[in-house]
Amino acid sequence: MANPLYGAGPHRSREGLISRPAASSDEIQLRIDPMHADLDEEIDGLHRKIRQLKGVAQEIETEAKFQNDFITQLQMTLIKAQAGVKNNMRRLNKSIIQKDLQKMKKKGIT
Repeated sequence: MANPLYGAGPHRSREGLISRPAASSDEIQLRIDPMHADLDEEIDGLHRKIRQLKGVAQEIETEAKFQNDFITQLQMTLIKAQAGVKNNMRRLNKSIIQKDLQKMKKKGIT
């Protein structure tokens, strides 16, 4: 079966050779199509570049996953820090109120 990338006809080969039936059934005429040899090299080069791009894309994906995990951990750390600050502010306010009440009791205001 002929590869559609290398030609339109059923008698076109990968190397760019075209077979044609001759006048007698014992003969086959071949014409070498040099343009297709260049195309083969171009296609091979493109295949290599695609493999390289695929490798780069996989590395980018790995790095993106790593950075997403890092950001998630950073967000969790920030949430915990915010909760700690809120808790400490609550305790500090409670302590200030208690000290104010103690001062007021000493002065006999309450």
